Amino acid sequence: MAAVVVAASVHDNHVGTALLEKVAATGTVRAVLVDQGFKTSVVEHGATRGIEVRIVARNPGNSGFVPEPIRWRVEQTNGLNMLERRLAREYDHAPSCSESRIYWASAGRILRRLAGTPARWRDA
Repeated sequence: MAAVVVAASVHDNHVGTALLEKVAATGTVRAVLVDQGFKTSVVEHGATRGIEVRIVARNPGNSGFVPEPIRWRVEQTNGLNMLERRLAREYDHAPSCSESRIYWASAGRILRRLAGTPARWRDA
């Protein structure tokens, strides 16, 4: 798992290349799926790192909101991260602090799944 936290003004392509650098360091990822916001520079950068970057396009026949099965996983993960108290608001000023909070939230969620305990926000 890898995360990159940047300001909202940073373009998707810069974030995509930074994320590919982190993922390439693990050496285990062979293919990455991205949405239409990413351009060919991310695809070319992935090719130099030995990672196949595939752009998942929307079906032009659909109108309105239609969840894409593959891309919906990312939105679901972001939604689950927002249930964590420290990720619901921006408390930290440094992006590295926010990035570490994402790792802590994800690790906690994975450990709860492995232990078979319910999520904390569902407890009465």
